[in-house]
Amino acid sequence: MAKAAAKNPIEVKIGVQYSPREISLEVAETAEQVRALVDQAVLEGGVIHLTDVRGRQVIVPAAQCSYIEIGPPESRRVGFGTD
Repeated sequence: MAKAAAKNPIEVKIGVQYSPREISLEVAETAEQVRALVDQAVLEGGVIHLTDVRGRQVIVPAAQCSYIEIGPPESRRVGFGTD
């Protein structure tokens, strides 16, 4: 997938069937672009292929996905907050 000119990366979390851990990555595409890619992969019975902002590629068969969460990256906390 071609890189978009997104200024702020978005976070994508993919839950895979029979896997205790989710896949989490930050991508440069917009939420709409990621959703279109997922919709197409599900309709065609293909794979979801994403490349994160560091160049790591993730390829998951669409039929094996339990859920896909698309949103802004989670803020990283530093220190001992009381929240």
